[in-house]
Amino acid sequence: MKNDDVALDGNKNINNALDSLYSRKQAPWTAFAFILLLYALATLLVFKIGMNDGIFSVFGNPIPYSIFTGVFSSVANLCIIFLVVFFRKPGYITAVAILLTQFPIMLMRLIVMKNYTAIPGIFSNIFTLIAITIIFVSNIALRNYQQRIQHQAITDSLTGLPNRFACTELLEEFIKREPHFAVVSIDLNNFKGINDTMGHEVGNKVLTEVASRWKKLADSGKTQTVDFVTRFSGDEFTLIIRCYKSDGMLLDTINAYKSELEKTITIDNCDYFLTACFGYAEFPADANNGTFLLSCADAAMHNLKKQNGGNGIIRFVPELMRTEHTLETERKIRSALENNGIYLNLQPQYDMNHKLRGFEALARMKDLDGSMISPAEFIPVAEKTGLIDRVDITVFKQVVSFLADILAKKESDIIVGFNVSVRHLMKNNFIEEIKELISSSGVPARHLELEITESIMIDSVDKALERIKEIKDMGIKIAIDDFGTGYSSLNYLNKLPADLLKIDKAFIDPLNSSEASKQYVATIVNIGHVMKFEVISEGVETEAQLQTLTSIGCDFIQGYLWGKPVSIEEAAKLV
Repeated sequence: MKNDDVALDGNKNINNALDSLYSRKQAPWTAFAFILLLYALATLLVFKIGMNDGIFSVFGNPIPYSIFTGVFSSVANLCIIFLVVFFRKPGYITAVAILLTQFPIMLMRLIVMKNYTAIPGIFSNIFTLIAITIIFVSNIALRNYQQRIQHQAITDSLTGLPNRFACTELLEEFIKREPHFAVVSIDLNNFKGINDTMGHEVGNKVLTEVASRWKKLADSGKTQTVDFVTRFSGDEFTLIIRCYKSDGMLLDTINAYKSELEKTITIDNCDYFLTACFGYAEFPADANNGTFLLSCADAAMHNLKKQNGGNGIIRFVPELMRTEHTLETERKIRSALENNGIYLNLQPQYDMNHKLRGFEALARMKDLDGSMISPAEFIPVAEKTGLIDRVDITVFKQVVSFLADILAKKESDIIVGFNVSVRHLMKNNFIEEIKELISSSGVPARHLELEITESIMIDSVDKALERIKEIKDMGIKIAIDDFGTGYSSLNYLNKLPADLLKIDKAFIDPLNSSEASKQYVATIVNIGHVMKFEVISEGVETEAQLQTLTSIGCDFIQGYLWGKPVSIEEAAKLV
């Protein structure tokens, strides 16, 4: 092990480890030497100029050289202050030592040499000494406060283990310094059952006991590797293992944590027996950055968990996992869901007389750095990974919140449409979720419009029709989105209790360049009206398209011609 790694070893040194990382971002010691050199030069110039009785002329005006002693004295004092501000205690001690050693010299100049220019210097040094002492004492208080905040930021409040942030920070540092290491993603099996049957208080005690065992093992050095245990979230932990000499040694370390977990845990005279899934990945063999390395370990763990609940250890195998891009996007979606990164844009819908009908809610996502991620990128991944349910509910919560704010301010017949995945729609608890959100918000259901696609009819027509009827009975309007682009059947369309038919932009783009396209759109409009649906055309961008749609009897339009997607605040101004 390298000597400079000591500050980064073991969970008991987590605060020192993070301090070590942050201190590297502070002023380098070369700056310390430079400040001292600048101070020495300024002091020398003060002494030299103070001894010089000469004068020089500027535009015929005589100016003594001694006038510059104040300038260079100020530069010297500024260097003293820089030492204290940028280098804390070492800087303060150095600054005090310098100032104190100057007093005898200045007193000798004043008393023995009768050089009265030393008087301002004496008082300047006294005031500087007072100033840097105040700065130093204030910095101590500020540093203590920062340390408390830093401790809260890097520590899981329940278990005392380092949290997700601390884990990711140190991972990035290890990547810079270590030739290889492993990350293990750990998920406790059936922990939810303990919470459900015994209560969260007991569940918290179990988690605390698991964390305590693993922390002691990491600090003991029994594994002969350097281990770092963190609590990622809920019943998920992450283990970083370094300084192993072989694959066998790595597996022995993971097995040591597995064995420690599987020992009987006794809480309030009740015995609990835990197992877990351990999925691991190695740097640099499996990934060359911290985020992807965590994703690989997590993917391996989840792959094991799918195998009858899982209980054991599995290594990341690229062939069994999703692509790197999918893993990264999934990680970003999870992060966005936890950090309010999923938000709404609302695109206005108008009747043909430019009266506002309402809006379509469009899900948007931003990364932690503020960069935007296209819906075409994150929606398919959310559907594939099962996160689309959470995305849907996040969007729906914001929709009803927007409507609640609007309706509290003024009476309106505004309608907001929102999309929902077929998978989510067909879940048994979907209706209860929607009812609960409507009830808690107080928004009348008639202001909501659920947008569905024809693909809902593919798997189970009867179940789909039953589910849509339940939604309709709640008072929510039904819109059939992207009509004509997928699985179309007039028989099924006739059975759907819909209110609105949406014509896809693909049919609107060639509307005025092809007579066949115009007739096709006119036919869709007529079919909609025969079935008692209102019809809206998406993607309307030109006046010519608007005129044609008006002539064939379309009821509403949506598109850049009259309104691009806008923020919730801007949408509120439109109402």
